[in-house]
Amino acid sequence: MKHLLIPILALIISLNAVAQQKHYLFSYFINNGQDGLHLAYSTDGLKWEALNNGGSYLTPEIGPNKLMRDPCIIMGADKRFHMVWTSGWTDRVIGYASSKDLINWSAQQEIPVMAHEPEAMNSWAPEVFYDKANKQYLIFWATTIPNRHSPIQMSERENKYNHRMYYVSTRDFKTFSDTQMFYNPDFSVIDCTILEKNRKFYMFLKNENPNPAEKNIRLAVADQAAGPYPLNVSEPITGNYWAEGPTALQVGEYVYVYFDKYRNHQYGAVRSKDMVNWEDVSHLLSMPKGIRHGTVLEVKPSVIKKLTRKTR
Repeated sequence: MKHLLIPILALIISLNAVAQQKHYLFSYFINNGQDGLHLAYSTDGLKWEALNNGGSYLTPEIGPNKLMRDPCIIMGADKRFHMVWTSGWTDRVIGYASSKDLINWSAQQEIPVMAHEPEAMNSWAPEVFYDKANKQYLIFWATTIPNRHSPIQMSERENKYNHRMYYVSTRDFKTFSDTQMFYNPDFSVIDCTILEKNRKFYMFLKNENPNPAEKNIRLAVADQAAGPYPLNVSEPITGNYWAEGPTALQVGEYVYVYFDKYRNHQYGAVRSKDMVNWEDVSHLLSMPKGIRHGTVLEVKPSVIKKLTRKTR
């Protein structure tokens, strides 16, 4: 019997290791966002594989341009996935839909976040975050309102775009607070995302100043999800390339921050154990073809299993 016991124990250990393995999901878009939501998965945070043979899980239906750019998905307190996205380059609304399984989705709706501002030029890269302390969802995005924000040195290519972050809160995605300023530094800022860690809220953001060009990812830390976040931000945590669309994930002892190296048509990543010293691990990263500005979250293995079934 002893000669049978060893392989049985090895099998049990192997099955337990698989059961305890973390599973991560990446939501993203390709091209200009016309075909909608794309998903990829990973078990180590470095090798990401496209699901559904790289095809879309949801086609955009709202907004005059019907785009689904910058999709951000979280698991809500109600055990539903909630997603927001950029519906168009010049929209004053953002897109929203929810799902139990990421396959069957609710009706898509427009959230008129900047409809009250007739001069608002855009509503870009919305993110949604669940504020557990206040039992509400925060939705925040970047908008330019001409002559509203402190001036920056413009470039010819990006004339007039001078973004700040705005937000609304909601408990049910049916009623929303009035739109308020979320983050108002002395530089153009877009693409904010929040990671909660050790009772602190780490906000990764893009310094979008065009002249001289910054185009890098910085960090601000607050004690509450809604801030206030200090206007004095960290030095860049990304390297000598243009980066945008940060999204953060805890993988083991590291926090990974993924971002779109959009001029290079590549994805990049940095990681840190202490949230101060950052190591560029872009060379270790394997991402789906054509991936652009997405967000990442940990999910149950059963979620990936269902999504993989759809692939077949």
